[in-house]
Amino acid sequence: MEKRNQAAKLIVSGIIVALAILFLAGIIGGKDILYHLKDRSSIGPLTRSDIKYQEVAAPKATSKDGTINAADWAAAYPYIVTTMGDNAKNTYVIDYLEQDPYLTTIYEGFGFAKDYGSARGHAYTLEDVGKTLRPHANANCLTCKTPNFTKLVNDQGVGVYTMSFDEVMAQMEEAVSCYTCHGNEAGNKGKIEITHSYVNKALGSAMNTIDPATLSCGQCHIEYYFTPTDKETMMPYSDVSTMTPDAILAFYDSMVLPDGTVGFADWVQPSTGVRLLKAQHPEMETYLLGKHASSLNCADCHMAIEQAEDGTVYHSHMIVSPLENQTLLSNCAVCHGDTDMVNMVRRLQERVVERETVVGNALAEFHNALAAAVEAGEMPEDQLETVRGIYRTAQWYFDFCYVENAEGAHNSDLAFYCLDTAEAKITEGMQLLGQ
Repeated sequence: MEKRNQAAKLIVSGIIVALAILFLAGIIGGKDILYHLKDRSSIGPLTRSDIKYQEVAAPKATSKDGTINAADWAAAYPYIVTTMGDNAKNTYVIDYLEQDPYLTTIYEGFGFAKDYGSARGHAYTLEDVGKTLRPHANANCLTCKTPNFTKLVNDQGVGVYTMSFDEVMAQMEEAVSCYTCHGNEAGNKGKIEITHSYVNKALGSAMNTIDPATLSCGQCHIEYYFTPTDKETMMPYSDVSTMTPDAILAFYDSMVLPDGTVGFADWVQPSTGVRLLKAQHPEMETYLLGKHASSLNCADCHMAIEQAEDGTVYHSHMIVSPLENQTLLSNCAVCHGDTDMVNMVRRLQERVVERETVVGNALAEFHNALAAAVEAGEMPEDQLETVRGIYRTAQWYFDFCYVENAEGAHNSDLAFYCLDTAEAKITEGMQLLGQ
C-alpha cells in the first residue's frame, strides 16, 4: 500500500510539473519552449518554418562609412553573430601549388603561379587578400573581401574599382559580414539583400529566377571578370541558361576590347603567347546547372538551422560542409534515404580529383610542347595560332572544374564534362604539334 501511495504521489507530481511547464510556455511564448522540450526525432528536423524572424530597429552604425557591422547587431541577433564569428575556426589552408605542382606551369606568367591556397573562413577574407603574394593592380581585388568596399562602390560608383589598392585597403574595417548579404537591415524578417551592384547589372530581372539564399552567396562564389574600360567586377552572363562554361567561353571569345582586339584575356602567357582566361570559383553557376538547385539553396546545405537553450530557433551563420554537420546531413535523407552520403560523396570527389590530376598534368605537357614549338620558330604562325586557340580552350575547361571548390559534389556531370572536354582539346592540340 505504501509503495502504491508513493507511485500515486509521483504521478500527481508529474502532472503538476507538466501543467506548470505548459503554463509557463504559454506565458513566455509557447512555441519556442515547447520545441525545445520536444523529442524532435519523432517529428523531423527543424526547418525554416520554425524560425521566428524578427523585425528590430537598426542600431547606430559604429563603422566610419555607415556600415552596420556584426558587433552592432550582436544585441539583436546574439546567436547569429556568435555563429558567424565561429567561421574563424576554419583556419586550414591547402597550398595548391605544393599539392599540384603542374599548376605553376599552367599558370606561368600569372599571379596564381606565385601564390595559390585554399580559402579560409569568411573571417579571414580581408586579412588574406592583404597578405597574398599575387599583385594588386587595383582596389577591385577587394570586391568580395569586405562589406566596406561594397558600400564604397554603392556610395561612390564604379570609379572605386580603379582606385589604389593600398589606399582603399586602409579604409576597410570588417571581413565578410552582415551587410554583405543583408545590407543595413541585417535580415529583418529574414530579408536578403543583394548588395553587389554588378549582380543587378548582369542579371537584371533574371535575378527573380534564382533563390535569394543562393544568389546572396553567388554574389561572390562565381566566375567573374574585370571590365576592360573601368575594371569593374562583372559577371559574364545574363541568366542561368548562359552560365554554362561553353556560353561563358563564347562570351569571352567574342568580346571586342577597346584597342579592337577580339577576345578577352586575363593574361598573355610569356612562353606560349596564348591569351589565357583564369576561371575564378564558379560555385553558383555549377550548382544552378545541376539537379539540386530545383529543391535546395546554398543555405539548406551549408547553414544549419539550430536551436539555442532558451528555445530560439535560428540559422547558424557558420558556413560548413554538409558532410561535417549531422544536422545538414540529415536533409539529404529526404531524397537519398539511408544512403551513406559521406562515403558516397567522398568517393565521387576522389574520382574528380584523380581526373583533375591526370588532365592537369597532360595540360602542363601540352604547355611545354607548345612553348618548345614557339621557341623553335619552325611552325607557321597561322598554325601556331590554331594551337594557341586550342590550348586556351583546354585551359578554360580544366580550370572551370579545378577552381570550383566542391570537387564534383555540386554537379558531378558538369565536372566530368569539363575535364573530358579539356582532355579532348589537349589530344587535338598535341597531335597538331606532332606529339
